[in-house]
Amino acid sequence: MLKLNNIEVVYSDVILVLRGVSLEVPAGKIVTLLGANGAGKTTTLRAISGLLRTQEGEITRGSIEFDGARIDHMRPEDIVDLGIVQVMEGRRLFQHLTVEENLLVGAIGRKRSHQGHSYQDDLERVYHFFPRLKALRHRTSGFLSGGEQQMLVIGRALMAHPRVILLDEPSLGLAPLIVREIFDIITRIKEEEGVSILLVEQNARIALRVADYGYVMEMGRIVLDGPADQLAENEDIKEFYLGLTQLGERKSYRDVKHYKRRKRWLG
Repeated sequence: MLKLNNIEVVYSDVILVLRGVSLEVPAGKIVTLLGANGAGKTTTLRAISGLLRTQEGEITRGSIEFDGARIDHMRPEDIVDLGIVQVMEGRRLFQHLTVEENLLVGAIGRKRSHQGHSYQDDLERVYHFFPRLKALRHRTSGFLSGGEQQMLVIGRALMAHPRVILLDEPSLGLAPLIVREIFDIITRIKEEEGVSILLVEQNARIALRVADYGYVMEMGRIVLDGPADQLAENEDIKEFYLGLTQLGERKSYRDVKHYKRRKRWLG
């Protein structure tokens, strides 16, 4: 469905950020992209959605395909029209608008094939997954909690009838109970709507719990990939991302030997 083939990305004609990244997002699956800050995860999403140009970035090598057709040189609005929608990190909303007005903004980007759907039907579809938003539909979005704002940006993406959602750090800054609730809803969206999701996350534990497949990125490269359940049992993942040693003891992030991990993964 969505496929990245050995792409390289350069910012400002100078800074090489992605170094030959290849990955696939099959139809109706959740794929997670794990990695520390600065690994290149968000740049990967921007390369897919066409938003690189807003950051003076450019794909200088490789290709991105959706349903077998190249999309790496398409405009962001045309990529949205194909059914690929990015939910950006930081819960970016029109804070002076109400919850329902924000959702209706999302309908502007829906595919032409869904133009016959009524806005009310689309709203009810979102409220089915996020009943809390229905109760708050007349509330000014700037006064919502962080968890409610995260629900709103995901709901706004659903208004576009996406086939693929690019989801960037949905757990950032949220309490564990809210994170679990949101990820349970993400799983339901995949199962009930058949939407594919490329999930960028630093919370490896919950990302691997909901994902079907995962990739680990480091310094602009994919260094490890596999089925999510296998990655969750990988000793390197346990040590570096889950904070566990081979004996099952918790280990400080600072104690992890970075060079040893890279040697194992890249060797």
